[in-house]
Amino acid sequence: MNGPPAQPELLTARLVLRAFVATDADEVQRLAGEREVAETTLNIPYPYPDGAAEAWIAERAAAYARGEEVVFAVTDRAHGALLGAVGLRPAPRHARAELGYWIGRPYWRRGYATEAVRAVLRYGFDALDLNRIHACHFARNPASGRVMAKAGMRAEGVSRQHFRRGDRTEDAVHYAILREEFDSS
Repeated sequence: MNGPPAQPELLTARLVLRAFVATDADEVQRLAGEREVAETTLNIPYPYPDGAAEAWIAERAAAYARGEEVVFAVTDRAHGALLGAVGLRPAPRHARAELGYWIGRPYWRRGYATEAVRAVLRYGFDALDLNRIHACHFARNPASGRVMAKAGMRAEGVSRQHFRRGDRTEDAVHYAILREEFDSS
């Protein structure tokens, strides 16, 4: 019996975006577990508990099989090093998806996030037949907004005190891109 289709692999000039595998767990815990990375996301715990990366990786594979999300390990094409993660959570009924990503601190300011986001936008519009892809970032993390803007996404507004992260409320800055905008860029 055939199982669900294998998650695709995406190639860019410098990156390979592939499915996470169990052997990525130590690097996920190390990279995502840095305070500077975790505090800019809604769902990455800090400190990152032992065993959480293994569970997270297993759930990504299961969620892909259920059609709920596709999350790619962002890896260096030359050496295979894990740099971060990027993914989509589709809402097929509405032909849209939410984009999310993180890059490990040692790899910040090298353009990897923008390159990975562009590849996943293309995948979302072409392979998933989406019309709109949206994302948001904490207002105190403008670097994430620069990634979205460089990838062609447009700022759409701010939701004040939209999230609670620990004991603080966070404003969310929203971005989106439509298929027609991506195709014309």
